[in-house]
Amino acid sequence: MASQNGNHKKALVVLQLSGGNDTLNTVMPYNDGLYFDYRQTVRLDPDKVHPISEDLAFNPSMGPVKRLWDEGKVAVINGIGYPNPNRSHFRSMDIWHTAMPDDIGTEGWLGLATRELDPHGENVLTAVNFGRGLPRALGVRGVPVASVGNLETYGLFPDVQDEFMRKYALEAFAKMYGGGQGRDQVMDFLGQTGTDALKGADILRTAPAQYQSSIEYAANPIAQSLKSVAQVLFAELGTRIFYTQHGSFDTHSGELISHAKLWDEVAGAIGDFYDDLREHGREDDVAILVFSEFGRRIKDNGSGSDHGSGGSAFVIGGQVNGGLYGEYPSLAPDLQLEGDLHFNNDFRMTYATLLDRWFGIDPEPIVNGRFEQLDLLPA
Repeated sequence: MASQNGNHKKALVVLQLSGGNDTLNTVMPYNDGLYFDYRQTVRLDPDKVHPISEDLAFNPSMGPVKRLWDEGKVAVINGIGYPNPNRSHFRSMDIWHTAMPDDIGTEGWLGLATRELDPHGENVLTAVNFGRGLPRALGVRGVPVASVGNLETYGLFPDVQDEFMRKYALEAFAKMYGGGQGRDQVMDFLGQTGTDALKGADILRTAPAQYQSSIEYAANPIAQSLKSVAQVLFAELGTRIFYTQHGSFDTHSGELISHAKLWDEVAGAIGDFYDDLREHGREDDVAILVFSEFGRRIKDNGSGSDHGSGGSAFVIGGQVNGGLYGEYPSLAPDLQLEGDLHFNNDFRMTYATLLDRWFGIDPEPIVNGRFEQLDLLPA
């Protein structure tokens, strides 16, 4: 069922591993004795992992990602992070979302990218988030973003089909939340935002009916979110940026079981999504970025692992130059960062690479500086 159109615009799918994914048990240094010294309890069996080099191996639950690695479609970015790491979920994620480690950012990097891709806001579906709420990465004033909980039932006032009734409902919202003097401000906001949301909902609701595929996605949230991404992508609605997340990867306790389950779901969903892209002839049009706000401590806590730094990220796609990027942080005591993996490449290098080489966007105003790019995509 390959696509007949060879002129598709490139799309980026961002998958956030919320909670702080444990790098040591994701890309495991399976021949490093220090790993077994520090991980007395929360450690992987080296006989069950998926080796990707003489020194590193994927978690046993990452079989579908290993399959794509073997095809040369997976770039593993080791030691990714930023200067002066912050172990707060909220602050660290805020840094990743705004690309501003030293200041409090007000604009999301993907929202700014959306504005560059659609400067006049002509398509309210240039960026779509699958999940509740709107990630700060997509938040920029004046940039419309559709946020979808369930694609099958998506829509603001989905049971109100008549346009007059929709406007009446928006008016009721303004009266409830705007009060007397604030009514006009609420209506100004709702007037455009509400209209954009309604327009986006109308269009998005058409996507599932157009979708045909032999791929059977699992019945977990991340698999269903990536299925929704595929449905919208294949419906040719002009969406360039997709965002979704899965978790929680905050594995302070019971890690071996919960982390294995999480990666089984994520890796399986990525494998199915990639197979769906391939079936529709779209694998070269999509890049997938997988990241988490930080890694975990080198030493386990007896049942899990606590907040750390020096994480790992992945870029996956048909045009990706698969391989290892960035040096894997050393576990040697004198090279640790206060018991953490020491980051060795700034996450904004990855952002700059995607913005420039994938979208053809000048990355400097978005990532707030000039950063060396990685060769994981063609220049």
